[in-house]
Amino acid sequence: MSKLLKVALVMLAFSVPTLSWAQGKIAVVDVQGAILQTDVAQKRLGEVRDQADYKKNKAEYDRLKSEGDVLLKTAQKDAAVMSEEQKKATQTKLSGLQEDLEQVVGKLQQAEQGAGQALLQEMGPKMQEVLRDIIKEEKIGLLLTRNAVVHAEESYSITAKVTENLNKLTAK
Repeated sequence: MSKLLKVALVMLAFSVPTLSWAQGKIAVVDVQGAILQTDVAQKRLGEVRDQADYKKNKAEYDRLKSEGDVLLKTAQKDAAVMSEEQKKATQTKLSGLQEDLEQVVGKLQQAEQGAGQALLQEMGPKMQEVLRDIIKEEKIGLLLTRNAVVHAEESYSITAKVTENLNKLTAK
């Protein structure tokens, strides 16, 4: 191989990383997480959790969970001396409690998700503005959403910065 070709290959090898730096850095953002961590979102979720229906469902959840835990402990402790009929009755009751718990959890999640969806809709334009500013400021050449990435070290994430900037923007 000629010296000129070797020199050209070495120069090319050193210039490839420089080319990628010139195009900007790579970053990852969790859009939904950034919005839901804002002060506005936390306040709204707090308001949802303060509603009478939500509190009633949360109390029902706590009661069912406690009742299920006690029944499960008792069943585990007394399993050796329980008749098959008692075991079957306990299993049926536990299944019923589990179904009731799932229904109550669904109501709680539905209330929170409704507020979350409304926030995502409302804050969408502000999110776009904040992302544009951060992309420009940090010279980001490729921005990926968190759910599109299999693995990314925390140093690639700009989610906290997005949340911070959204808080500043909504405080105005």
